[in-house]
Amino acid sequence: MNLHELSTVEVISELRARSFSVVELVQALLARISELDYLQAWVHVDPDEVMAQARRKQTELDAGSNAPLIGVPTGVKDIFYTAGVPTTACSKVYADFVPKYDATTVARLQEAGGIMLGKTVTTEFAYRDPSPTRNPWNTDHTPGGSSSGSAAAVAAMMCPTAFGTQTRGSVLRPASYNGIVGLKPTFGRVSRFGVVPLSWSFDHVGWMARSVRDVALMLQVMAGPDKNDPTSLYDDVPDYSVGIRNPDPPHVGVLQDYFFRNADDDVRTHTQEVVERLSREGARVEYIELPESFERAMEDQFTILNVEAANFHEPLLKEKADLYGPNIRELVETGLGIDAVTYSRALESRLQFIADAEQLSKKAQVLLTPSTPTPAPGDLSVTGSAMFQGPWTSTGLPTVTVPSGLSQSNLPLGIQLIAARLEEPRLLNAASWCEQVLGKMPAPPLSLIHI
Repeated sequence: MNLHELSTVEVISELRARSFSVVELVQALLARISELDYLQAWVHVDPDEVMAQARRKQTELDAGSNAPLIGVPTGVKDIFYTAGVPTTACSKVYADFVPKYDATTVARLQEAGGIMLGKTVTTEFAYRDPSPTRNPWNTDHTPGGSSSGSAAAVAAMMCPTAFGTQTRGSVLRPASYNGIVGLKPTFGRVSRFGVVPLSWSFDHVGWMARSVRDVALMLQVMAGPDKNDPTSLYDDVPDYSVGIRNPDPPHVGVLQDYFFRNADDDVRTHTQEVVERLSREGARVEYIELPESFERAMEDQFTILNVEAANFHEPLLKEKADLYGPNIRELVETGLGIDAVTYSRALESRLQFIADAEQLSKKAQVLLTPSTPTPAPGDLSVTGSAMFQGPWTSTGLPTVTVPSGLSQSNLPLGIQLIAARLEEPRLLNAASWCEQVLGKMPAPPLSLIHI
């Protein structure tokens, strides 16, 4: 048994069966991280501290702990506050910042028995300035951003799961580029307290793993209200495991026009083949048109993002402008130049799109699009396009990407599924069914070579 190959759910099962110890698991993953250092997925790993955590969790397990994530090593994107551990946002601006407390999600991870394996690389302040991380499928191609390190680490089997964030497409896009599952819950379903913001009304916490069951388990642990986050939802948290193991064929609404028009030939053909396959296997498929407010929403999203980023960064920019990367600096400076009327009109227009999208999402169990317009670009100076994820981040609707195969150039492709607000159970049911039909993704070439 290669311990690094185990999924989150498999890790928990095997640890409880005493197939190996938490210490042995962590040792295997630390060796894997060292072996694949050239992927540059991690910004901070303290082997001594991680091993100390492993020994503590093994003691808890031996004492009969039923913690849901007992012994699960997890990557944490370097914009999550971690008490006593640097949180740099991969920026010179935050180079010396060490938080005194944990982000709510990091605290919940630890309360659930999980282990923070280390901090994963992000693009600077979770925006467009590329990180040094490489895609394990082809190191000449971007892993995506901004959660680049988390995606590469999970795909290359350095950890079974990792936290990310999404302001436009920063969980689902890198997850798709790296051939893994990514989940962005409903806005407010998971606390953002203790996460360095980019745009307060768009930012979502999400995560990546190698199966739908894994991301569902993480949601079970992370969902719920937080008094420290004023946008946190107080709705009851359901049992997300219901319908995951024996899912029913879903009713799928395919959004074709905008998404197929902006996809390259490879993605368009692949997605159509996937839709036809899902239909043959029992899914009820129909094609659904987008509302008129859709395309305007894309322009509005940039206006709002610019202003909200400027709101947070203005004081820092005044003091440390020379330490900012060019893309994040341009974003903030653009936001400072947008007037209140323009911002207000964008907010008003966005409300219309949110209302229209909510009605759209109720026309089927899930909506389906390609996850990305192209496979991961062969250009390390970019992080790829978020145009297919951005609309659903703007609306706050829950979204998941599921690997669906390989492109003509042997790079991962995925399908994106969207559900109505707080309908994660229906979303995960559909995603689990699609996952079963489409089959397991092969390991990336680097994972096959470096054993």
